Amino acid sequence: MGSTLTEATDPWCLREGESRELLRGHPWRRFVVLGDSVAEGMCEPVEGYPDLQWADRIAAELRAVQPGLAYLNLGRRGLRAHEVRATQLAPALDFAPDLALVVCGGNDAFRPGYDPDAVDAELAAMVAALTDVGADVITVGMFDVSHSPAVPAPLQAGLGERMRRLSAHTGRLAERLGTLHVHLTDHPAVADPSLYSSDGRHGSARSDAIAAAETLRVLGAHLAPRRADC
Repeated sequence: MGSTLTEATDPWCLREGESRELLRGHPWRRFVVLGDSVAEGMCEPVEGYPDLQWADRIAAELRAVQPGLAYLNLGRRGLRAHEVRATQLAPALDFAPDLALVVCGGNDAFRPGYDPDAVDAELAAMVAALTDVGADVITVGMFDVSHSPAVPAPLQAGLGERMRRLSAHTGRLAERLGTLHVHLTDHPAVADPSLYSSDGRHGSARSDAIAAAETLRVLGAHLAPRRADC
């Protein structure tokens, strides 16, 4: 996928020095990522954007402020929400994180039999367990990949409805459990074809750059009151 933009000129990406200011004085020392291929990193290259996936970008920016940050990415492609919890929650807790990113449910929503309540239960269990060990938890309403031109036209409407339902459910769960929530589903660039890979399931390097920027802005907003009190 091509784009006439570069990361430096993209209006939705980070500006020079923005991340360091957003994360100035952040307290996190141990960052863990749980999830599916979105967490693992499956971004397709786009000219003008570094080939660096979303979670790795976040870790790099956190580490630029706190060089001793420990980072563990447990994400694995193809997993449904119950498989993420079954295989990744225990090692995530063993890592003793103080910041966790949980992103899954997309593989569930790709199926016509998607059960939003079942996915909610898996997400809630992971968020609660991570919160109980003292971690701040990031949740995500993902980009609606039904906008990808690689998704066959007859499947777009159904997939879009399920992706938006997943996002709405995750947003309500985030509000109830007090997570740091990144809502990408209604992002102004969501319908731009350059955000999506040619496989019709994943994002591009541009979508990962935008997702990282939005995540860091959520973290910055969380930190702002603490800095104001200093």
